[in-house]
Amino acid sequence: MKKILVVRNDKIGDFMLAWPSFAMLKASLPDCHITALVPNYTVALANLCPWIDSVLVDPTEKSDKAKQSELVKQIRAEQFDASINLFSTTYNAKLVWKGKIPYRLAPATKLAQIFYNKRIKQKRSQSAKPEFEYNLDLIRAFLTDNNVKVVEPSAPYLSFSDQQLVEQKAKLAQQLSLNNDKPWVYVHAGSGGSANNLSLQQYTQLVCGLEGDFEVVLTAGPGEEQKAAELQKLMADSGRIAVLYDKNDGLVDFSCSIACADMFIAGSTGPLHIAAAIDVPTVGFFPSKRSATPLRWKPINSEGNHIAFCPPKADDKASQEDMTRIEIEQVLAKLQPWAQKVLQ
Repeated sequence: MKKILVVRNDKIGDFMLAWPSFAMLKASLPDCHITALVPNYTVALANLCPWIDSVLVDPTEKSDKAKQSELVKQIRAEQFDASINLFSTTYNAKLVWKGKIPYRLAPATKLAQIFYNKRIKQKRSQSAKPEFEYNLDLIRAFLTDNNVKVVEPSAPYLSFSDQQLVEQKAKLAQQLSLNNDKPWVYVHAGSGGSANNLSLQQYTQLVCGLEGDFEVVLTAGPGEEQKAAELQKLMADSGRIAVLYDKNDGLVDFSCSIACADMFIAGSTGPLHIAAAIDVPTVGFFPSKRSATPLRWKPINSEGNHIAFCPPKADDKASQEDMTRIEIEQVLAKLQPWAQKVLQ
């Protein structure tokens, strides 16, 4: 049985886009033992992933040298047969090299590639395909290199039992005074410090312009509660009642709550990618700059369960990142028929 270390130690959204990779690796090589190296804030999600057997916590390169050295000792002690760095930095490269892992695979990028002995040219900077596909290409390369037949994965990648969903939906209905007989549309206006998002005025125009009888749930991560409360007031002033959901019992509980949604609307954030992993229909808003396009950060929904919007093409970076250039009336014209199908 191979012991494999898979490194994806960046943000929540990036980690969720690695779930198809974990699924492919385990389906193709069922007897392997997969360890994921993740930062503390994604540990709960890693423990939830059915294809991850164990988790190593990365103190991150911002931690002191003693903690980093301790991680290297842990990696050495595990005696991994192989490592696959889905996310490559000099810090990550040195970890697997110092950890004395005999087979070290990663994208061939920057100076960091000298610490790997297996490299795949990907040119991710061109953003020619989705991030999750770049990840899968690395897994395919590893499997091919080891003469293992590739088993392709499919959505959904994260699921909860019927019983869990019934209980969670009942809890939310009581907690937020939601009608269980109506579709629930979640809106996440926060950005988590990553890609730009729509303005609160745009979200108000969007949700108030959507036809249909549905409940609106405004979600918020830590530090985003005030923004969600402001959005709630703006919507109320425009005649649309929305409830604020800003308290949960951690990421797993929040993910189970997302699974209760009939549609999830957000920018390119972690919660959008959690919703996609569950295959809740998602509506995503992205910048149009090459490194952040709807194609590059396409969520992992099944075909037809995701719709994306971005500002019109422009030559200058400022315009590409200016989300106010997204015309909500044009969005509604395209979104309305799609939303009617998923909410019926």
